[in-house]
Amino acid sequence: MPQSTKITIATRQSRLALWQAEHVKIRLQAIYPETEIALLGLTTTGDQILDRPLAEIGGKGLFIKELEVAMQEGRADLAVHSLKDVPMQMPQGFALAAVLQRENPSDAFVSSRYTKLDDLPPGAVVGTSSLRREAILRANYPQLAVRSLRGNLNTRLGKLDAGEFDAIILAAAGLIRLGLADRIAALLDPEVWLPAPGQGALGVEIRSDRANVHELLTPLHDPQTGLCVQAERAFSRALGGSCQLPLGAYADIVDSQLRLRGFIGGLHDQPMRSGEISGAASNAEELGLQLADKLRG
Repeated sequence: MPQSTKITIATRQSRLALWQAEHVKIRLQAIYPETEIALLGLTTTGDQILDRPLAEIGGKGLFIKELEVAMQEGRADLAVHSLKDVPMQMPQGFALAAVLQRENPSDAFVSSRYTKLDDLPPGAVVGTSSLRREAILRANYPQLAVRSLRGNLNTRLGKLDAGEFDAIILAAAGLIRLGLADRIAALLDPEVWLPAPGQGALGVEIRSDRANVHELLTPLHDPQTGLCVQAERAFSRALGGSCQLPLGAYADIVDSQLRLRGFIGGLHDQPMRSGEISGAASNAEELGLQLADKLRG
């Protein structure tokens, strides 16, 4: 792509989404100093409907549809997402062009009054918008009350500070990126609290026919994170992963060996099934499918 070309990044307008888009802008600006890079802020349907759980209103795609329309219409060249918010099946005509190096993938326990989950008394109210987190809470802390919590990061923290909840569970990565790591009372052990597929990683989406934009983004792609989230997303996709399904997956790579752990179920009288698999990192997709097969059986 010629250096004089303008690049427009579509983004949601929450504080975290803007931080993520700005982060990609800064990275690209350093690589292509002659190129003008602009942000196009948009409000998505997922940002507008805050009174109902995500699982009831259509799932994660509600956070990216308007950004995809902007790319289709040529108003934007790419969009930056928290990868855990990207549907497991990319819409036709779109592709993930780059996955950036992962931030901390853990869930975070956030509370003004308690330092860890085990300190919460019976009946304490914990807020989360995630069926995955709800399933883990109900399996390990049946004495706690779980209530739906929607809204951007500041809104959720505001509801906690107003006393509506005794504690809330959030992705650690978002808090760290916004300089709010001091709000984390405790990081939740990812061995027990398997994160959402892709949690902690940023994904850059483009129109699949924009080969020039894909090439431009190559320096941003982190191959190790890319393989890990490929395995996690393949596992989730094979099990019909969506906001309507309690599901977690996390992969790591040591010495070219990828270890993938995953679980599904745990709500509405469905037993929680979990397992793990290891193999060559180059077989990331296949490992995800094999673990899904194992749990399905």
